[in-house]
Amino acid sequence: MEAVPIAVFWILVAWVSLRHRQALLPLFFASLPFGSLAVIPTSLTAGLTLTPAPIVALLVIVRQLGRKGGLARAVDAALTPSVALLLLAFWIVASVTTLFMPRFFAGEVVVIAVSQADFALLRPTLQNVSQFVYISISVLATFAFADLLREPGSRERALNALCLGAAITALTGVLDFCARYVPLEPLLDLFRTATYALLTNDEILDSKRVVGLMPEASSFGTLALSFLSLLYFFRRAMAAGFVRQWLVPALMASLLALIALSTSSAAYLGLGVLGGAMVAEWCWRSVAAGRNPYLRHGLARELRLSLAALALLVLLFVAVPRLFAPMQQMFDTMVLQKTSSLSYEERTMWTQVSWRALWETHGLGVGLGGTRASNFAVALASNVGIVGALLYALFVAQCLFLRRGGRDDAQGGALMSAVRWAYFAPFLAGLTIGTTPDFGVLNAWLYGFSIALLQQPTPRRAFPVAAVRAGSGSIARAPRAVIGDGARLG
Repeated sequence: MEAVPIAVFWILVAWVSLRHRQALLPLFFASLPFGSLAVIPTSLTAGLTLTPAPIVALLVIVRQLGRKGGLARAVDAALTPSVALLLLAFWIVASVTTLFMPRFFAGEVVVIAVSQADFALLRPTLQNVSQFVYISISVLATFAFADLLREPGSRERALNALCLGAAITALTGVLDFCARYVPLEPLLDLFRTATYALLTNDEILDSKRVVGLMPEASSFGTLALSFLSLLYFFRRAMAAGFVRQWLVPALMASLLALIALSTSSAAYLGLGVLGGAMVAEWCWRSVAAGRNPYLRHGLARELRLSLAALALLVLLFVAVPRLFAPMQQMFDTMVLQKTSSLSYEERTMWTQVSWRALWETHGLGVGLGGTRASNFAVALASNVGIVGALLYALFVAQCLFLRRGGRDDAQGGALMSAVRWAYFAPFLAGLTIGTTPDFGVLNAWLYGFSIALLQQPTPRRAFPVAAVRAGSGSIARAPRAVIGDGARLG
């Protein structure tokens, strides 16, 4: 029976391969929630689990960079300092470190083996190859998404595909939650074929932790948090209609509830960061958004709704305090008392050993797959060294803070703002649970979007924009306007 979901996946891959390249976007987002499904039997991969998301990302790479001019545009972007030269330099440093450091420091440095999560002496292993493959897919996917998303019409398809991925994430979470009351485990087990440890039946305070079809509650909670953050900030760039006004709020409410049911401390902390980002983004829009109708729209309504929700919560807390007792107990157990748990002590030990390994190699790193940590920043630095980590950090800062949309491209400005604000909550949550240096294909999509907004096609095209009524703050339909060529490089 395990062959059924594998066969379905490859049939979908074959079908999408025969369609337009932009059809890859829905398949990419739909594949993200299946983090415990091995789409190639592990008996054929020497125990290595290949999940749907990197396979689909690899398909995007092949189809987009393999088309006429695709590879040339990727090389041009990689060699342009204002675009992705930093990412190319990071990849080169990571490659050199992985090739030489496990051999140069073999037997001299204590690490945490990626495959066994236990003490070991540094030496070349299969994990060096697998982690290099994963991070190479993420790097190349960044260039492929950058080329794909610059095509006309790709923005709208990308946002619709984002909603599809969020809907499937919510559905898998609901099915996993219902499995406690309905015999759905045999169905869910068909999609849980990964060889690494799957923590799918953990309970906290007599409540089952929702894991969806991810390996554990923390990975599901972080994925749901990522989609929640993306939906909240990207919805402003969506066209008015059913999706933006009804579907997105429903998906956001579902994801918020599932994050609570995942009882993931990382996701809980991420929610706090997301709340702060929402407030900061609202303040920024009210002061610095200029006359961009996408960003100015809804400011007053959002303030009224936020104040009403806050007042309602305060009233309920004062009138019916016992209503919040289970949530307070869960928060106390999963966040405030987290430091006394065995898992926290184990993960802290991973991070300490990996941090020590970085300095024992004089800051050069132990190579990709050389050690695991429980903090993405430490995992990155200990694997690729200080120089590699610095190059990656500079590239991220370039994508988030040093780029702007075209002066006449209102939707592009809103999308660039969404890329920036949607990044923070998942990133900070990942700092507490990230075990490998791979930044992942979802971040590759964000980075690629940032690059694509700089590299709009040269032909001018018509695009409907909205006009802001003077003094009202509301949006009215305006005649179709011609958007300019977008921002120039640099």
